[in-house]
Amino acid sequence: MRFVQTLKNIWTIEELRKRLLITLFLVLIYRLGCYVVLPGISTEAIRDLANFTNKSGLMQLLDMFSGGAFSQASIFALGIMPYITASIVMQLLGMVLPSFQKMQREGESGRQKLNQYTRYLTVFILVLQAPAYLANLQHQASISLGFWNIVYLTVILAAGSMFIMWLGERITDRGIGNGISFIILVGIIARLPQAILYEFTSRLPGSSGTEGGLVMFIIEVILLFAVTVGAVMLVQGTRKIPVQYAKRIVGNRQYGGARQYIPLKVNAAGVMPIIFAQALMFIPLLFAGFNPDGTGFWASFTNINSFGYNLVYFILIVAFTYFYTAITVRPTQMADDMKRNNGFIPGVKPGKKTAEYIDAVMSRITLPGSIFLGIVAILPAFARMFGISQNFAQFFGGTSLLIMVGVVLDTLQQIEAHLMMHHYDGLMKEGKIKGRTTGSAY
Repeated sequence: MRFVQTLKNIWTIEELRKRLLITLFLVLIYRLGCYVVLPGISTEAIRDLANFTNKSGLMQLLDMFSGGAFSQASIFALGIMPYITASIVMQLLGMVLPSFQKMQREGESGRQKLNQYTRYLTVFILVLQAPAYLANLQHQASISLGFWNIVYLTVILAAGSMFIMWLGERITDRGIGNGISFIILVGIIARLPQAILYEFTSRLPGSSGTEGGLVMFIIEVILLFAVTVGAVMLVQGTRKIPVQYAKRIVGNRQYGGARQYIPLKVNAAGVMPIIFAQALMFIPLLFAGFNPDGTGFWASFTNINSFGYNLVYFILIVAFTYFYTAITVRPTQMADDMKRNNGFIPGVKPGKKTAEYIDAVMSRITLPGSIFLGIVAILPAFARMFGISQNFAQFFGGTSLLIMVGVVLDTLQQIEAHLMMHHYDGLMKEGKIKGRTTGSAY
């Protein structure tokens, strides 16, 4: 009954209702576009591409983030990932180049400049990725595309990705949640019903994979729920450091004197270490390609189910977690900001000692966070080891699970904020939903 009442409350708020309907409408446009095939591509070619994608773990990962458009040779085949790649590059440039750091500090005008540069870089990446996708399509589907066919199909693929980016921005402005993240979420969830149905039918008596039967399927669903709960804990886990602000008398008013907290996240790097590690794991695929017989040193690191691949993958994630946390969390700047605002950590001297204290705490909580993140990343390999199908195993961990958990929490938090603003009860009986990025997350 409480769920029904919450839905009534959501529908009662006019602004929230409009935002939800706009979001659903734009998502529907995106999903319809995923099934619009590139001109000149035959049904047989799509079938061959889909068969190759199902056999390749890397291609399955790309297909998941595009919502199935990759294997459908759709106009949205490249998805939103080129924009994500460009955003990551711009973020890294902002950490090392003073000119980009200056734009980050310029507020709204600087943010607009960075967004414009990100769009330009996205177009450049698309111009490189689209021909590569078409070359792979020709090789796997045994079709022939002329030079001018490749040119205009490249334009169509680039326009499709830019249109997805525009849809994401419209969702952010007029809908609910972060539009780009929400589109990635929709692409991932779109594969979930099909994966569950395939896993269920494979466990039925008389099918090829009846080990354990329906009992095994129920156990898999329970394990998936447990892994999701663990991912929620990883996304929301924080260590609060108390900060005391000195009292100041201005005129007849007293300012400061209140105790606040600095929330240090257990997983401050988010999914970035997994993305960086996946990018580096493409290198063995490149070297292994020089051996047509599939043997040699690098061949053992190209199988995503092998022990060597997952061991290296795990170590890279732990290393990148420390690296990305070190360049994003800046204890010295935090200590200077506190000192400037007459704040201090009880029992710790302001300035250098405060920076050292924050750095020590961050180092201690990053270790379990990085290990847990690495375990979540390689869980799909363990799932496949125990006989779970490739499509369903992808939801047991990795980037897809963390993105789903984070985006769902952020979206629900925004909905709850609208409810609370209009004096309705939140989505939970006790407490509030905590997202990944806002202050109420801690």
